[in-house]
Amino acid sequence: MRSLDDIPQEEWAFEWDEAKRISNRHKHGIDFDDVVLALAGPRLETQTMANGELRVLATCPESGRLITAVYTMRGNVCWIISARVARRNERREYHAHYHS
Repeated sequence: MRSLDDIPQEEWAFEWDEAKRISNRHKHGIDFDDVVLALAGPRLETQTMANGELRVLATCPESGRLITAVYTMRGNVCWIISARVARRNERREYHAHYHS
């Protein structure tokens, strides 16, 4: 599985569905533009299969909170699917990984 870690950061490219970005901002209060910045920092990633594709769940800090962004790699492009405030178990796993 390719992830952002497989590509030099200066070559990262991001795309998303604009209607989904607007919907996500209204539903979860997180804009995909902010996700791009958050993914550049420390993140804890897990993988899952959904809708026939491998997806990455990346828990990372954003504006003083932890968020979980869902993305998939399409070639060298990171396609952002959604982002929400991290769930309790995701926050616990992130803190255990980075603060232990």
